[in-house]
Amino acid sequence: MEAGLGGVGTALAVIMLPILIGYIVGRSTVLGEHARPVLSRLVFFVLSPLLMFSVLSGADVHTLFSALLPVSAIAGTLMMALFALFARIRRRPLAETVIGSVASGYVNANNMGIPIALYMLGDAAYAAPIVLLQLLVFTPIALAILDASATGSTSLPRILGQTFRNPIIIGSLAGLFVALAGIALPPIVHDPIARVGEAAIPLMLISFGLSLAGQRMLSPGSGRTLVLVASALKLIVMPVVAWLFGAFVFHLDQAALYAVVVLAALPTAQNVFNYAQRYDSGEILARDTVFVTTLGCVPVLLGIVLLFA
Repeated sequence: MEAGLGGVGTALAVIMLPILIGYIVGRSTVLGEHARPVLSRLVFFVLSPLLMFSVLSGADVHTLFSALLPVSAIAGTLMMALFALFARIRRRPLAETVIGSVASGYVNANNMGIPIALYMLGDAAYAAPIVLLQLLVFTPIALAILDASATGSTSLPRILGQTFRNPIIIGSLAGLFVALAGIALPPIVHDPIARVGEAAIPLMLISFGLSLAGQRMLSPGSGRTLVLVASALKLIVMPVVAWLFGAFVFHLDQAALYAVVVLAALPTAQNVFNYAQRYDSGEILARDTVFVTTLGCVPVLLGIVLLFA
């Protein structure tokens, strides 16, 4: 249990430091008014594709397609569907509904999931199936809808073309191909790609910190009801659903069940904020949900550790 408790603290420190740096830099205006969109585009078009290629190309195929995958898929999909239903009842725009739905079920499997998996579960590979699911299933669907909403096109060939021209999808598919083919990339190829790709995580968090400068979280009129609904689905409902399906439908052993519940309790992924910036929709919703779930996941993860101890 001490390792699990320490893992929560370590992962929180890893994610909070660059956010704090971004906030301080944003308050000082040292990078100018265009820093945030420039960082966003750099992460989206260059760094994230390299990161996803390096993560997936080196992953164990058996781990990628373990029993954790269907449980995580069901839990995440249900959260997105519940938020989408709520948002449509509230007559929210389609693009904002997509951002909120993804925020409700898309976990921070990279910059917090990997440290959590390493320090709480003992193996960073536990996060790999979630990375695979989100990047190869959830992300293409969400980006296709956002692209269609932005361009006004509902042509299937156009949507598919835009989706598979997305740099993050290209990097993910290339990495998955390398893993499935059993290709062992030499260090001279893999290491430079991995080192450059790793810059995506701190820069993504610094960009998030920049967005907090001069902003008030959950301010009236900012759509805080949607933020609270998305945060509750992400932090409370999703781990419960993962536990129910893992225990009573898929009959996971105790270690696997613990892993899938911990991963379901991770906060909303920073990628969601990056997508909201890229498509200029639901940015405040994504930002505030990431903020609330990042802080709120700490007591939730501590509770899970105590319950499973």
